[in-house]
Amino acid sequence: MFKLRYLATLFILVALIASALPLSVTAQAPGPDEKTLVIAQTTDVQSLDPPQVGSRPDDNVVSHMFATLYEIDDFGGIVPFLAKDYRISEDGTEITFVLNEGLTCHDGEPLTAEDVVYTFQRAADPANGFTGNTPGFVFASVAYKDARVDSELEATIILERYQSIALGLLSEVHIHCKDSYEKMSLEEAASNPIGSGPYKFVEWVKDDYLVMEKWDEFTLREPYFDKIVWRVIPEASTRTAELIAGNVDIITNVHPDQHDVINRSGSATVVPVEGLRRIYVGFNFTDNFDSECAQAIRKTDVRVALQYAVDVPTICEALLGVPCERATGPVNSPNDHPDLEPYPYDPAKAEELLDAAGYPRGEDGTRLECTLMAGRDRYLNDVNVVLSICQYLEDVGIKMDCQLMDFRAEFIPALVAQQAGEMFFVGSGGGNWNALYEMADFASETSNPNYGFWSNPEWFDRWRSLSDIRDPEQERQVVLEMLEVFYNDPPWILLYMQPDFYGLSNRLDWQPRRDERVITFNATLK
Repeated sequence: MFKLRYLATLFILVALIASALPLSVTAQAPGPDEKTLVIAQTTDVQSLDPPQVGSRPDDNVVSHMFATLYEIDDFGGIVPFLAKDYRISEDGTEITFVLNEGLTCHDGEPLTAEDVVYTFQRAADPANGFTGNTPGFVFASVAYKDARVDSELEATIILERYQSIALGLLSEVHIHCKDSYEKMSLEEAASNPIGSGPYKFVEWVKDDYLVMEKWDEFTLREPYFDKIVWRVIPEASTRTAELIAGNVDIITNVHPDQHDVINRSGSATVVPVEGLRRIYVGFNFTDNFDSECAQAIRKTDVRVALQYAVDVPTICEALLGVPCERATGPVNSPNDHPDLEPYPYDPAKAEELLDAAGYPRGEDGTRLECTLMAGRDRYLNDVNVVLSICQYLEDVGIKMDCQLMDFRAEFIPALVAQQAGEMFFVGSGGGNWNALYEMADFASETSNPNYGFWSNPEWFDRWRSLSDIRDPEQERQVVLEMLEVFYNDPPWILLYMQPDFYGLSNRLDWQPRRDERVITFNATLK
């Protein structure tokens, strides 16, 4: 057994080294040096225009070039950034931010309250058609209404109603500069960012690499590295090879079968992180599909039955390389519901409930025919996870059309248009600072992260009631009630919170965060 394991490891290592030879198309990208940090992600950015940024890999890049009013730190604290202070109106519908003095945009112009207000109003303007995190998630979650300039350094964000997590949500809005963006078309803004943060844009070779350099006039943070290179390496083994060869400093989504190779290389180490991303199979409740499967999954009993069909602990052990506890809802520990038990793997129970719901096996053993769509190579070992889920569903009589496609070019457009099949596999970024932040995926029946348009009135009536609650204990009680609604009428096949594995060069001193945000302002050489 040891000999087989040794030979398998040797074979992987040889393959990895071969894939890192200079003939690689990514060889043009600048390499690491004493003041250059190189990071490899699985996908390229789709846009460098802040209100159009909607995924974590895109946000990782943009967050180095654009600053926010406040920010969520490594430990879930909400701390000042461009703004040094804030105040909230008595009714909670206005938050006034006081900016630091002497801020400068990358175009050389002073950054003032006018730029802050322009950022919010531009993102909210329906004529621009933005679909990213700011308009699609933040604004929907806080019930954004408008913004106004109060003075040169004071800007007020106006909300439709009070929201206790508004400050944290608004801390995700990247501030950009009015003078430059008013002159640019949307197409120009997508590839020519004029930032407000620690790093300034230099060059973007699409699907290959992006380069940024430290902006010396930014004084709120003092990064160690003068230059950051973001490389695009979709193939997991190639990312590993480039790390071992010393061509990159940080890689994301290290597959379990490559941990030993990296740890034995002498040049790099795998760093595990208890991640916060919620991985699930979503159900499509829209009228875009009218199949028997589409009608079936609108029934709570069917969706509950499917929970029992999937062996989540085995998926974690076999495909992710670590044990994990199945999720009971959209909220990470310790903010989740303490009394809800994960649905167990019980295929007999699943079959019993499907029979009772009116979907017995036919003569060929099939109950329903369903489509599940998923993107490739975005999440940890996602292709194998999706194939396993489809097999588990087949085992209880659901004939699955399991469609794997390009994550960015095909899956995401289908997902946001509610066209990604009756079921879809996806992950939603999480946070450890407040349960409501993670529950804000369902801030409305048609909010952007509510991809399936789940519309349970017991959930949404309680969500809207939160605007009248100021007492934290009362708010927590409503949260627990909502999590019970979610558990009993699940809009997802509940899976797991994704464990994260980063590959780090041994020359680097940096600690990954739990929320998948690759923020390197505090990264240094050892």
